Amino acid sequence: MSDARLDELPLLMEPDELERLLGIPGLLVVDLSDADSYADHHVPGAVRMDFPHLVRQEPPAMGLLPKEEDLTNIFSGIGLTPDTHVVACDNTGGGRAARLLWTLDVVGHERYSMLNGGIKAWAAEGHPVEAGHNQPSPSRYKVTLPADPESRADMNYLLQRLGSSDLAILDARSPAEYDGSDRRAAKGGHIPGAVNLNWTDMIDADSNGRLKPAGELLDMLRERRVTPDKEVVTHCQTHHRSALTWVALRALGFHKVKGYDGSWSEWGNDPKTPVE
Repeated sequence: MSDARLDELPLLMEPDELERLLGIPGLLVVDLSDADSYADHHVPGAVRMDFPHLVRQEPPAMGLLPKEEDLTNIFSGIGLTPDTHVVACDNTGGGRAARLLWTLDVVGHERYSMLNGGIKAWAAEGHPVEAGHNQPSPSRYKVTLPADPESRADMNYLLQRLGSSDLAILDARSPAEYDGSDRRAAKGGHIPGAVNLNWTDMIDADSNGRLKPAGELLDMLRERRVTPDKEVVTHCQTHHRSALTWVALRALGFHKVKGYDGSWSEWGNDPKTPVE
C-alpha cells in the first residue's frame, strides 16, 4: 500500500517536495538519464530506465508505443505496481521523462509526476544525490492496452479529424522542420492546420530547465489559438519532444490532449498523407 501523502500529488513536482517524500513506500523515482550521468549522480533511491525501451521502431516510424508484452516486461522490471506513484526525471530537458508519463497514462496508470527541471534543477539547488546503481525489485505488472486510449492519436485518427474546428495540432519541432527547410522525412513541411511551438521555447533556461510559468505558457498557446476547449494533438518527429508538450498542456489544465507517437517520422514518410 502507498502512503497517504502520495495521494493527489501534482503532475509537476518541485525538487523541494520530492526531497520531503523520499523513502516513502509506494514512491518510485525513475531516472531516464544517460547511463554515465545516472551512475555519477541521481536522486537517492532512483532506478534507471533506458529510454529506447519506451519506443518501438518500425521504420520509417521510429517512435511508436511499444507492444503490450514489452510494456509489461518494462514496468515489471522496475517494480511498478498499481499503487506505485512514479516520479520521472532525466538530464536531457524533460522529453524522456515526459514520454514515460505519457506511456503510463496510455496504459491506464494515473499515479505519476515529473520532476520539474529534472536532475539539473535537483543537483543545482543542493538536493542530495547518490552515485552507483540501484537494483529494482521486480513486480508482476500486467499491461492491457485499451482499444482507444484517450491520450493517444494515430495517423488514421488524425486523417479523420483534419480540418475540425475543435481540433488543434501542436507541432513541437523546430521552425525549420515545421516549414520544411530542415527535412527529416521523405516529405518536408507540416500537417495541414498544425501550429508550431518549438518544445525548447517552453523551457525556462534561467530556472534550471523548469517549464516556464503557467501564464507565459498560456499566452504562447493563445497566440497560436490553442485553447483548453479544443482537443489538442501534440507531435514532433518521434513523440519525444512533444511528450513534454503533452505534459505541459496537462499541467495547464488541458484535459483533451493526445500524443501522436507516429509523429512526423510516420506522417512525413507516408505517401497518402497531406502536407503543408
